[in-house]
Amino acid sequence: MKTYLLFRVLSIATLITYAILRNGSHSELVLDLLLFNSIALLALISIFVSPILDDSQGRFGLASAILLWTVGSFVSSLTSFFTIYTSLNLDLVAEICYSLFYPCALFGISRSLLHRRVSRSLEILDTLIITLGFTTIVASFLLRPAMSGLSGTRFEVFVAILYPVGDVILIISTVTLTLLRSISRRSLLLLMGIITYAVSDFYFLYLSENGNYQLGAATDMGWLLGFIIIAESFWHPINEEEKTRTFNPTIATLALLGSSAILAVSVLKPDYFPQFIIAPAFATIALSFIRMGVAINDARNMSNEQILARTDELTGLANRRRFMVDFQNFSEASGSVLILDLDGFKPVNDEHGHDVGDQLLAQVARRFERAIPHGSLLARLGGDEFGVLVHGDDGFEVALALRATLSYPFHIDSQAFKLDVSIGVALNVPGEIASDQLLRRADVAMYEAKRSGSGVCLWREELGARGSRL
Repeated sequence: MKTYLLFRVLSIATLITYAILRNGSHSELVLDLLLFNSIALLALISIFVSPILDDSQGRFGLASAILLWTVGSFVSSLTSFFTIYTSLNLDLVAEICYSLFYPCALFGISRSLLHRRVSRSLEILDTLIITLGFTTIVASFLLRPAMSGLSGTRFEVFVAILYPVGDVILIISTVTLTLLRSISRRSLLLLMGIITYAVSDFYFLYLSENGNYQLGAATDMGWLLGFIIIAESFWHPINEEEKTRTFNPTIATLALLGSSAILAVSVLKPDYFPQFIIAPAFATIALSFIRMGVAINDARNMSNEQILARTDELTGLANRRRFMVDFQNFSEASGSVLILDLDGFKPVNDEHGHDVGDQLLAQVARRFERAIPHGSLLARLGGDEFGVLVHGDDGFEVALALRATLSYPFHIDSQAFKLDVSIGVALNVPGEIASDQLLRRADVAMYEAKRSGSGVCLWREELGARGSRL
C-alpha cells in the first residue's frame, strides 16, 4: 500500500477515535486542543498528497481555508483552557482567521470546479475579485440593519453577519458551479462537504445565540467531517469536458461595481460603513485594476502571437497562411495574382550554405517590398517562392518592376550573387472563375515564364492546362 493513501483514511479514523473518546467526557486539553485540531490538519495534508493532477490553485485555496480555520480553532481552544496575558487580542486573531476562511474557500472551490490544466491569470484574478467583493458587499449592506438587533461592537456584529452570509455564499456558489458543469464525483463531494460544514456552522450559531454551546459538541465534529469530505473530493478527477470551459468575468464586474458603491457611500457618508469594510472594498477595486493591466498585456501578447502565426520568420513578410486567408477576400475584387519563383537561387544555396541563402532571401524580400504598390500583399509562400496580391489593373507593370529589382547583384560577405525571377500573372475578374483556378493560372503562367526565359508571363487561354504547385 502506498504511503500517501494512509492520509486519505487517517483523518476519518482520527475523527472516529475523537468521537469515541470525547463521548460523555468533559473537555480535555489533549482531546479538544490537540487531537481535534490535528484532524483538520490531516484533511489538509490529504488534499496535497492526492495523486490526481488538477489545478494547484484550487488545492492551495481550500488548503489555506482549512489552515486558517485550524489556526482560529486552536487559538480559540487555547483561550478556553488557559488565561493568557498578552497585548495581542487572541479572540480577535481567532475571529480574523475564521473570517478569512470564506474568501479562501470560495477561491479554492471556484478554481477546483473551473479546472484548467494551465491556470490563466485573468481567471485567478476574476475569482479573487468575486470572493473578496461579494463576501464584503453582502456583509456590508446587512451591517446597519443588524446593528439594531445585535449587541456588541461594529466588528463583532460584522463577524456575526459574516459567518451565516459566508456559509450561504459558499453553498450557492458551489451549487451554481456544480450545475454549470456536468456532475462528477469531485463536484458532488465538494458540495456535500460545504453543506456539511455550513449546516454545522448554522447549528453552532444557533447554540451560541441561545447560550447552549459547549466545546466538543456534535457541531464541532460536523466541521471536521465537512473538511474530510472536501479533502476526499480531491481524490477524484474532474470530468474532461469541464476542463475546456472558460470563465465568465461578468460576475467579477458586478463585484467591482458593488465595491465601488461601498466606497462612494463612504465618501458621501463617512460614518455609514466602518473602516474595516472600506479596506476589502478598496482591495477589490485594486485587484480590478490589476486585472485590467493583465488583460491588456494578454491582448497584446495574443496580438503578437497572431502576427507571428501569419509572418514568415526569415523575411518578415506575410507567410503562406496569411496569403491564402487574404486571397479569399481578394478573389472577389478586380486585381492580379502574381506567383514568383527565383532563378539561380538553388545553386547558391547548395554551394554557399543555408546561412548565405537565408541572407539572400531576406535581401530579395527587401527589394520586392520597395517595388509593390501601397495596399498590395507580398508573401513568402515557401522556399524561394513568393506571392503578390495587387488590386487594380497594374499587375503586369508591378511584375516588371519586381523583376527589375533583381537587375543588379546582391553582396554578402564580400561576394556578389546574381539572381533572376520568373513571374506568372493572372488577372482576376470577379465572378469569372473560381479562386482555385485563379491561383492555378498564375502558377501556370510562372512556369511558362521560366520555360521561355521571358521572366514575366501573363496567363492566356492558349497556355492550356498545366500542373500547379499551390
